[in-house]
Amino acid sequence: MPRVSIVTGAESGIGAACAAALGALGDRVGVFYFSDTALAKASCDGVRAAGGEALAVKCDVADEAAVAAAFDAVETAWGPAEVLINSAGRNMTGVPVRAMALEQWNRLIATDLTGAFLVSRRFLLGRGETGGDAAIVHISSIHAYAVRAGGADYCAAKGGLTNLVETLAIEEAPRGIRVNAVEPGMILTPMNERAMDDPAYRAALEQNIPVGRAGRASEVAELAVFLASERARYITGARVAIDGGLSLMQALGA
Repeated sequence: MPRVSIVTGAESGIGAACAAALGALGDRVGVFYFSDTALAKASCDGVRAAGGEALAVKCDVADEAAVAAAFDAVETAWGPAEVLINSAGRNMTGVPVRAMALEQWNRLIATDLTGAFLVSRRFLLGRGETGGDAAIVHISSIHAYAVRAGGADYCAAKGGLTNLVETLAIEEAPRGIRVNAVEPGMILTPMNERAMDDPAYRAALEQNIPVGRAGRASEVAELAVFLASERARYITGARVAIDGGLSLMQALGA
């Protein structure tokens, strides 16, 4: 039987790349998307073109009822998922703490941290107490530890995600469920729209990356899919940076 996988935030960027990479393995992929049905359809088309099956399901990961309904839809169609790749998330706004509205803080924490908790919990409940060979991969960020001014909400959420991943890894290891985090640096996705559209701006940022370029969504997807595979059965609670060496540059120049 084909493996059942779920990808959140699968309508674009890293999520869409992960969905297509799972499709290339022949998986049945639940394509969870926030609001854009056209993008979700395109992502499903990418999964099918790669060789898998796809089911588009609308899901706000910050909404407990929406998460439950989305998982119910996949389980009704195909049964419990064996893989969860959580790529849904909001980006930092560049607003300093002294100017940040509570609404902004709550909105980002709700998606990037509480959403990770909600989808993880529902995935685990769908597996039952026996668990079985399964994997959760959260798309985090190097900013879980390499903080930036104007990113307090985002950095706090990703820092919290680190502890969620490590705690889940300990709790679920006896059931055969592995939990890991992928920590991208600068990746060319719609979240980095300016870098994609402005070559001069992009080049200025890439000067800070030791390998000299930004990453691609497909490269992050390859890592996430590896961590979700049988080849990574001895890896759990890991945080794997994929940033071209950017996070190694923190203390230079001071």
